[in-house]
Parts: sequence; C-alpha cells; structure tokens
Amino acid sequence: MKGSLIILSFFIAGCFVGHWDSVPEWLLNDSLSTYTLYALLFLVGMSIGFDSHCWQILRQMHLKVLLVPIAVMLGTAVGSIAAWCLITDMPMRDVLAVGAGFGYYSLSTVIITNLGDPILGSVALLSNIIREIITLLCTPILVRFFGKLAPVASGGATAMDTTLPIIVKFTSERYGIVAVFSGMVLTVLVPFIVTFIMT
Repeated sequence: MKGSLIILSFFIAGCFVGHWDSVPEWLLNDSLSTYTLYALLFLVGMSIGFDSHCWQILRQMHLKVLLVPIAVMLGTAVGSIAAWCLITDMPMRDVLAVGAGFGYYSLSTVIITNLGDPILGSVALLSNIIREIITLLCTPILVRFFGKLAPVASGGATAMDTTLPIIVKFTSERYGIVAVFSGMVLTVLVPFIVTFIMT
C-alpha cells in the first residue's frame, strides 16, 4: 500500500506541475520518458536473466502461459459488456472496441480515430490510460486479494513495458516472464481485434 501511495503522490504532483506550466524545459523532451522506460526494462530484464529457474518455470508452464493472454482477452470482453449494460447510450461495438485496446492507449486511439470516430478515440485514450494507472497504483492490492496473475491481467498490453516493473516488484521475476509474454501477445493482437470490431 505504501508503494501505491508514493506512486499516486508523484502522479498528482506531476499533474499540478504540468497544470501550472512550471515544468523545466529539459523534462519536456519526448524521448526522456522513453529512455527512462528502456532503462527500467533493462534492469528488470537483468534481474529476470539472473534467475536461472525462470526459464525452467516457463518451460513447465508451456500451455498454461498461453492461457494468460486468452484469459485477459475474455475477462476484458466480459468487463466491457458489463460496462455496456451500465452505459446504455453507447453501442456495444464501441464499448468492446475501447476495451480491446488492452491498455495500449496510443495505438487503439489512433486506430479508432482513423476509422472515423475521434470522440470514441478520446474515450479509448482515457479508459486505457486509467487501466494503466489502476495497475500501477493497485498492484499490491490486486496481488493480495486476487493473486499474482491479477496485475498481469489488469495491465493487459502494458504488462510487457510500463507496468512490468511494478508487477515484478510485487510478484517476482518469474511472473515478470509471464507478464512480458502476455503483454507481447496482446500488443500484437490489439490492431487486429480493434479493427475487426470497428469494421
């Protein structure tokens, strides 16, 4: 819980700094966050690489690992349908398309917008960012109450990059391998599933 509060504090502080337009110019460099993410992924990769048992576990899981991204897709679809029941003024197709972003907000937003619905593209952007933020803030709670695969499912496509460090921190390097695999599969499938739903 302490980790979540620290993350939330930094997020809120960043919102205030950005709102008051008092950000140092060097922080506005778009590549800074990308390089920071690369460094985090490198460190996580090193810690996974040091654990010789990780690859043995992945081999033992074989088919079970394949079920993780499938379960994430099915769970997201069920959650989207449940949300559609509450939001009756949106077509089910739109709600499913937004959910099918699996947290990959940049790509799903562009696809939906390019397919002629910029408003729905904005909804996709916000909902998938919220999904990522919930994973970043609530991973300790998810692990405690729902198990170590819960943040992998919650993170969706982001489990392979932006939410991977927090997932590894509160689960283990072994679950980091599962998170990377699941995130990679979902990332590859996002453009196909979103386009299929929208057309």
